[in-house]
Amino acid sequence: MSTSKSIRLAVAQTTLREDDGGIGPSGREIRRLMREAREQGARVIHFPESATCCPHKDRFDWDRFDWDRLRQELQAIAALAGELGLWAVLGSVHRLTPPHRPYNSLYVISETGGVVNRYDERLLSNTKVTRMYSPGQRPVTFDVDGVRFGCTLGMEAHYPEVFAEYERLDVDCVLFSSHGEGKPGGAATFAAEVQGHAEANSYWVSFAVGADQSPGTPSGIVAPGGRRLARCQPDGAPGVAVATLDETADEVAGAVQLARPWRRRARAGEIYAERQVTDDPRAEADTAF
Repeated sequence: MSTSKSIRLAVAQTTLREDDGGIGPSGREIRRLMREAREQGARVIHFPESATCCPHKDRFDWDRFDWDRLRQELQAIAALAGELGLWAVLGSVHRLTPPHRPYNSLYVISETGGVVNRYDERLLSNTKVTRMYSPGQRPVTFDVDGVRFGCTLGMEAHYPEVFAEYERLDVDCVLFSSHGEGKPGGAATFAAEVQGHAEANSYWVSFAVGADQSPGTPSGIVAPGGRRLARCQPDGAPGVAVATLDETADEVAGAVQLARPWRRRARAGEIYAERQVTDDPRAEADTAF
């Protein structure tokens, strides 16, 4: 991220509705939060996994799913993004050609109202991959105002290699969307993990979950270095939190400008390899004091 660049990011927590009959209410709620975020100066808004509809693992049937209604709501959301000049990263289901199962996805909708990319969850749970979804295949990045974002989803907070990959792809902020582990408070582990990923990789992480998780673990944004920068209200209600990502801010400058380049150099290993001791017999004395 250039030192002259900064961006306002909104993270949302939404009501996750299992039945596809809730697609309409979910769409209206998403659009309300988009307007609220834009009023607070956001350029990008980040939503949870399954924000449009959250199919239950034991009560879903893709053949009966209301794909037409979902498409209508997605089109309305995209149109509003264009009207507001707001980027939206939105958790939804992406239909494939039957008999292939759909993807569990994040749509990247630009400020002009077009879908510019889509991230499909790659490291699915056993239930998801055997009964619900097809696995994705690639990381996804996109740039807004010179700031690079990466996308991750579902239970991928458990996999540090996903976050390390985005560090290598030179992202400034990873957007992680989830709905937790299926029970109140189930997102707490994910929240702790992404806070650690922000520290280890010296970039921002946005953490978007359902509003039902918020009494214990609200949606929020973690700064490079691991400090929680902003969070939604822990009241069980849908809402947004907005923060400015700026690498020149005093509380993150050291992490972004010093720690991140050093850790990249350390991971490459050359600085250690050229200093390794290879000609000292005491270096080989592994069982002596």
